[in-house]
Amino acid sequence: MTVAYWIVGGSLALFYVYAGGLKVVRSRERLRPMMAWVDSTPMRAVRAIGALELLGALGLVLPPLTGIAPWLALVAAVGFVALQVGATSLHLRRGERQVALNGVLLGAGAMTVGLATSWL
Repeated sequence: MTVAYWIVGGSLALFYVYAGGLKVVRSRERLRPMMAWVDSTPMRAVRAIGALELLGALGLVLPPLTGIAPWLALVAAVGFVALQVGATSLHLRRGERQVALNGVLLGAGAMTVGLATSWL
């Protein structure tokens, strides 16, 4: 279970460090080619989503690594599942049908939820 958690949860954390980092530091113009939804979203919200993604990635890694409040890994994983449910619905409402990445992230988040229960 532990090895599986680190493979799935670690990969998920790396993705969200990258994606969240981009949302925090890049301008709307530099985000637009890969995230068309930023046009209809206030930049404060985009930055907040990025910050939450960064915090969630830390939540997947640090608690199990340090042994301090390991239940936070489960909370972070559940948060990522909720994030992807919202992201998928946003894309579908916008008429964007290419949601495969969202599906993969949703699945990885759900697997991480299950695997994170080993820390409880």
